[in-house]
Amino acid sequence: MTGTRAGFIALAGRPNAGKSTLVNRIVGGKVAIVSDKPQTTRREIRGIATGDDWQLVMVDLPGVQRPRDAMTERMQHRVEHALRDADAILFMLNGAQRIGAGDRYIARAIRSSGVPTITAVNKVDKLRRAETAAALTAAVGLDVPGDIFPISAKSGDGVDPLVEHLVGLLPEGPWLYPPEDSSDQPEHVQIAELVREQVLRRTREELPHAVEVEVTSIAERETGVLWIEASIWAESESQKGILIGGGGGMVKAIGTAAREQIETVLGRRVHLELRVRVRRGWRADDALLDRLGIE
Repeated sequence: MTGTRAGFIALAGRPNAGKSTLVNRIVGGKVAIVSDKPQTTRREIRGIATGDDWQLVMVDLPGVQRPRDAMTERMQHRVEHALRDADAILFMLNGAQRIGAGDRYIARAIRSSGVPTITAVNKVDKLRRAETAAALTAAVGLDVPGDIFPISAKSGDGVDPLVEHLVGLLPEGPWLYPPEDSSDQPEHVQIAELVREQVLRRTREELPHAVEVEVTSIAERETGVLWIEASIWAESESQKGILIGGGGGMVKAIGTAAREQIETVLGRRVHLELRVRVRRGWRADDALLDRLGIE
C-alpha cells in the first residue's frame, strides 16, 4: 500500500495517568482494562487504530515504578525496551496530580532515548482553567521535547488533535496489522485481563497486587457457547477467603460481571467458571510469570 503511514507509539507514564483509557478511546473499543489502582497494566498491550491512510499501534505499557519483585522488574524492563524501539513516544501526565519523582524519572528516560515525543496532560475535565494552565506549565518544566496537549481521555476532549499529531510522526510504510484488527492480544490473555479487571474493581489495599488470572481452558460446545475455565491466583489463604467471599458471593459477582464483559468484547455467549487458588510468592516465580505472559 502506497502513501500510508504506520508505526508504534509507546505510552509512558506513572500508574493511573490514564494510558489504558486513552488507548481504548483512540482504538474505539476495549482492548485494555481500566482501574484506578496501580499495576492495572502488567503486560505490553497493543491497541490498533486504522484510518484511511494511517495505522497507529498504541503500545500501552505498565506504569513506571520502582521494581519490588521479579514481576515488577520484568514490567520495567519491558517499558525500557518498548521506549527504545518505538517510532514515537506519548508521555502521559495526570493533570490532576502534581509532578512527582516518577514523572521526572520518565522524562529523563525519554530525553535520553532520542525518540520523537508528544506529551499529553490528561484529566483536564477535572480541572478549572487556572489549574489546567498550571498543569501545562509544570509539563513544560520537565523539558521533554515535542508539543504538549491538554486532553481528557475519559471524555475525548483534545484527543483528535493529539491523534492527528501522532500520525504526523509515523514513518511512511504499509500497515502492520489487518485494518479490522483492534488488538494483537491472544484471546486467553484478553479474557484473563477482563476477569482481573473485575477483581480490581471489587478489592482494595494490597489484594489487587497479589492477584493474577490464568485461563486454563477454552472450548466451544455444540450449543455454540464458549466454555471458559480460569484460575484466580492469590498469595495466601486469607486472600483466597476474601476473593471467594461469604457463601461464594465475591467470586460469583466477579464471574458474572466478567462474563458480561467477555461476551461484549467477543460478541458471543460465554459460560465462565472461576477457581480461586493459592500460590505463595507467585510474583517471584519465573516459570509462572512466563506462563502468564508477563515478560
